[in-house]
Amino acid sequence: MRTLIFTVMALVVIGLANWAYSENYATQSTLREVDDLNEEIGRAREQLSVLRAEWAYLNRPERLRNLVDLNFEVLGLMPLSASHFGDADKVSYPPLDMDDLVNPVDLSAQFDGFDAEVPE
Repeated sequence: MRTLIFTVMALVVIGLANWAYSENYATQSTLREVDDLNEEIGRAREQLSVLRAEWAYLNRPERLRNLVDLNFEVLGLMPLSASHFGDADKVSYPPLDMDDLVNPVDLSAQFDGFDAEVPE
């Protein structure tokens, strides 16, 4: 009987050691994946900052002004002035649905006023 208990315990210990060994390698593999993803995120952020800097460089007002001057005949771009904008009263808005404004709203509860005292 004692031999059977020792054998079962030895098999349980071997099984648990095997499980711990496999979990250790699975954890290491997952940590390597996380490190790879963090490096990829860092590269993407660096690339994004470079792209933002390039965008800011390409959208400099003096550069755009020179491009407009060079391509005036093709594009016909003119500087903005107040005469290019219309008046707000000339805008046609859709008609209002007056039913929503005129019909009363049903309340689900009655308001009886405040019971609390107002501090002075």
